[in-house]
Amino acid sequence: MEFAFYFASGIAVVSTLRVVTNTNPIHALLYLIISLIAVAMTFFALGAPFAGALEVIAYAGAIMVLFVFVVMMLNLGPASVQQERNWLKPGIWAGPVILAALLLGELLYVLFAHQSGQGIGQTTVGAKAVGISLFGPYLLVVELASMLLLAAAVTAFHLGRNEAKE
Repeated sequence: MEFAFYFASGIAVVSTLRVVTNTNPIHALLYLIISLIAVAMTFFALGAPFAGALEVIAYAGAIMVLFVFVVMMLNLGPASVQQERNWLKPGIWAGPVILAALLLGELLYVLFAHQSGQGIGQTTVGAKAVGISLFGPYLLVVELASMLLLAAAVTAFHLGRNEAKE
């Protein structure tokens, strides 16, 4: 499992560097999703499958939904269709596809290398333990994060209003 941890961590570092160095927001978003999936794989390698699943659902899924909402709020229209076609050429997908294929190979290695289920993690962290931690000693952090997300939603609403554009 040490190999799986370091492999996923390396992919996370490479894809995060691509997020920071990309000038195109769509390309950066693709690498950001790969980075978040790699972080989820590190959770799986450490024996915390619930935390890994939460990482995929909450971050990778939420970022895709957020991206769709941003595109809808911008109301780009037919003028930007050609620009999107230029941005999403087939060669652009090569980097994220290669990194995602490496993560898929790692996942298959982790799942099938140990037939009896031994060695996947010495201890697993269940949903009850995560819930007790989140609503116990980390309650203040959870509430602060929820307030930050609420502020981001209100800001996105005010930026996307039609009155603000006029």
